[in-house]
Amino acid sequence: MKKIAGLFILVLISYVSISQEVIDQVIAIVGNEIILKSDIENQYIQIMSQGYNPDASDLKCDILEELMFQKLLYLQSVKDSVVVTDKEVETELDRRLGVFINQLGSESKLEEFYGKSINEIKGDFRGIIKEQLLTQRVQSSLTANVKVTPSEVKTFFESIPKDSIPFVEAYYELSEIVISPVIGKAEKDATIEKLNGIRERILNGESFATLAILYSEDPGSSSKGGELGFVSRTDLVPEFASVAFNLTSTEDVSRVVETEYGFHIIQLIEKKGNMMNFRHILLTPAVSIDQIQAAETKAEEVYNLIATDSLTFDMAVKTYSDGDSKFNSGKVMNPYYGNTKLSDDFVDPYTRKAVAGLKPGEYSKPFLAANTKGIKVMKIVRLDVKVDDHVANLKDDYQEIQQYALQKENQKVIEKWINNKLESTYIKIDESYSNCDFKFGDWYKKSITK
Repeated sequence: MKKIAGLFILVLISYVSISQEVIDQVIAIVGNEIILKSDIENQYIQIMSQGYNPDASDLKCDILEELMFQKLLYLQSVKDSVVVTDKEVETELDRRLGVFINQLGSESKLEEFYGKSINEIKGDFRGIIKEQLLTQRVQSSLTANVKVTPSEVKTFFESIPKDSIPFVEAYYELSEIVISPVIGKAEKDATIEKLNGIRERILNGESFATLAILYSEDPGSSSKGGELGFVSRTDLVPEFASVAFNLTSTEDVSRVVETEYGFHIIQLIEKKGNMMNFRHILLTPAVSIDQIQAAETKAEEVYNLIATDSLTFDMAVKTYSDGDSKFNSGKVMNPYYGNTKLSDDFVDPYTRKAVAGLKPGEYSKPFLAANTKGIKVMKIVRLDVKVDDHVANLKDDYQEIQQYALQKENQKVIEKWINNKLESTYIKIDESYSNCDFKFGDWYKKSITK
């Protein structure tokens, strides 16, 4: 099944990079875009670290083909004037880093892993993410009309040799009750007072950008002087947008605005049609030990109500939970795939420990964890579904098999597109990769080797 997935497997992990001492050289040129030896080596190291053990030369050929395909998509995005906003890039960057933070347990552990600050990590990945969003948009447009029927899914599954039917990785589905510490008026007032003080300094002539670098707690924008880049109204949370989009002068500084992220002041930089570019400074109120203890006490009370059958878990979600999952009936979503199936890689260490040993339908005692914004919260988690490793079958794994069947049809469309584009695109491949047996395009047809 992995071979059938082909290019798509590499797309999922291609944003990860590991710093290695690699003597760089240009391995391929696609149009006016280059692919370096380090690009291939970094992905090779990352894939091998995930437990794959294919033939090294074959894998590097697959990676090169994937990277050349991505460059073709990128060139098409430039030709078609495809646009992604800075806000979309930051949102995707935060989402992907959130997956890593969730796996490692904290933002500080992510920084330790890379040996860099969170802002430096974001700086390394920001350009990569933007290019990937552009290529994904083009790729999605190519396969937008591809469909598979249930009978085609069945035919596809029956065509797989029995000894090639894959194992489905173990996963579970969880529901959660989240009790967040209540930030007191004193902490909020102190934050507002500090932010108003910064606002006064700006109005008296100090640089907004400099003060954003010094004080803003938004890791995505503070290093850029608080600049968000061009965004539309719908890219922003409503409370922020309603104030920001009413700014008319670049000399103005907004009043203090409260959102789910904390408190902000905003400055207009530039307007282009319906898109506007802003700076902001974000401050978040401190959470005290007393407030965390109060959340713990409340979580214990909720737990006791459920344990004594005074309240069902589902009703407790509706009545007491204040996490994002509340709007999904408490279901914990996989942040990468957008479904409820969670392997260990997508569950934070605190939750993994809490559900260890639980049977489906059982729930944990309250435990301290962190939400997606890194704020400490108390959680009670119920194990809804637990599925062990097993050989795929149509009854239990229809959706996964359907996706593989759809990928196969998508690849037919993509192969045709690649070979059409190769007729009019300059390709040059280094002779060190002259023995590659590329799977999805006749890359050598127009290639010049050294």
